[in-house]
Amino acid sequence: MLIKPRTEPEELLLLRILNTRWNLDPKEASNYLHLEKGYLGEKQFDLLLKDLKGDWLMLNDLLFDCSNTVFQIDSLLISQGTIYLFEVKNYEGDFYVEKDNWYTAAGNEIKNPLLQLKRSESLFRRLIHELGFTFNVEAHLIFINPVFFLYQAPLNLPIIFPPQLTRFFDQLSRKSAEIFGKPFKLAEKLAAIHIKKSQYAKRPSYTYQQIQKGIICKSCGLFLTNDDIKILTCKSCGHKEGVSSAILRSVKEFQILFPSEKVTTNVIYDWCRIMKSKKAIRNTLSGNFKKVGVGRSAHYI
Repeated sequence: MLIKPRTEPEELLLLRILNTRWNLDPKEASNYLHLEKGYLGEKQFDLLLKDLKGDWLMLNDLLFDCSNTVFQIDSLLISQGTIYLFEVKNYEGDFYVEKDNWYTAAGNEIKNPLLQLKRSESLFRRLIHELGFTFNVEAHLIFINPVFFLYQAPLNLPIIFPPQLTRFFDQLSRKSAEIFGKPFKLAEKLAAIHIKKSQYAKRPSYTYQQIQKGIICKSCGLFLTNDDIKILTCKSCGHKEGVSSAILRSVKEFQILFPSEKVTTNVIYDWCRIMKSKKAIRNTLSGNFKKVGVGRSAHYI
């Protein structure tokens, strides 16, 4: 049973929009690609969890605060007596280990992901203890990318490599038992105390004037150049989309980029840029948002 689904990180949504509408600096662009790749790996892991047989409670993409320390968990599986904690990595290529240090094939040192796993496991054990629950906790580092390989890895590490994933989930399926009582209470409590917005999400510095205006094609990500009463057609890939749907997507992007700005007909008209008339903008906003105020102070929430 899925208790908490995975949601796209706020920072990823922001950088994805900026990557199309603005010039990210090299560090921001690298961070964007890192987040995009990480999220893709987590979604691939979700597909494996979805096919898991038996009785399980699943919670994904969790952020907690324990003793004034914030920590993140990619996925949790709760059974009647055991909680499985997963840290998912979408690393690609060859890596190797020397003692507790991890390196790329080129010899560049990277953060040891096992240290992150151990930290999350320790804080999670403390958290559920403070909540009044007692469970066995098993933490695993999952490498989801099939072209990942780790040299010189000790045998006793809590790592599941890509070729082991099918066997690992088969073993979990055989351990499944009917869930009742305490696991449900814990899952509901964890979902309730999950922190929805991370205070550590980074926002680049930009202004409205710097951001390219227009409606982006939902399919290929390029800017649309033509206007139609009901249907917008991308001249690049041929994708067609209703005007109202395209406007709503653009409004969502505007709200992500400028959360403190009011949504008005004039603002969204300027933001969408290719619309020849404000009527479609006004009708879409009126039909999907609540209008507050009148005259120049009117805006939508």
